[in-house]
This record gives sequence, structure tokens and C-alpha cells, in this order.
Amino acid sequence: MPGNGTIIINGIPYEELFSRYELRRRILQPLVTTDSMGKYNVIVKVEGGGVSAQGGAISHGIARALVEIDEKTKDTLRKGGLLTRDSRGKERKKPGLKRARKAPQYTKR
Repeated sequence: MPGNGTIIINGIPYEELFSRYELRRRILQPLVTTDSMGKYNVIVKVEGGGVSAQGGAISHGIARALVEIDEKTKDTLRKGGLLTRDSRGKERKKPGLKRARKAPQYTKR
């Protein structure tokens, strides 16, 4: 929504929720790329995953919202890799192993 540039995540300002500079930068990246800093208020509800995954999800959501607002920003965001979803997920446990890749310890005798 148009506004003064405040970013609220789960009812808390993003500076309080994300203490690491790298995560803050990732969240702001779509706005910086499209020169939209200070033009829109961002209100986000995010849950699940870790802090880093949430930062990536927020960035992806902001990028998609910017494309909905202005279709001309799509090429810029696509070149920056901001519209591509991170498809990595947890690898499944394989039979005979303790976890996805960890094997039981080998004993010779």
C-alpha cells in the first residue's frame, strides 16, 4: 500500500525482528532494485522455517507485490533473481541410514 516506507512483520518493525544486517538487506533488496524505497508501506505475516528462510520469503513476496503494482518492474526484478523461488527443501531419510545421508558407524571387528 502506498505510504512512507515502514515495514511491519508479524506486527513488529523489521529492524527489531531481524537483527542481522544481511537479512535486513535481503528484505529491502526488491525495494532498492526498483527505486521504491519510501514509496510503500509493507505489512507481512510470515511463519515457519528459520529466520533466514523467512527473510527470503519476505523478499520474494515483496518482489511479487511490486510486479502486481507495476508490470514494468518485472524485468528488473527477474534479472536480480528476486522473482525466483528457492526450491530447496529437506531431503528425505533413506532406508538403512540414520538420516538423509548419515550412515551407521562402520566397525571392522
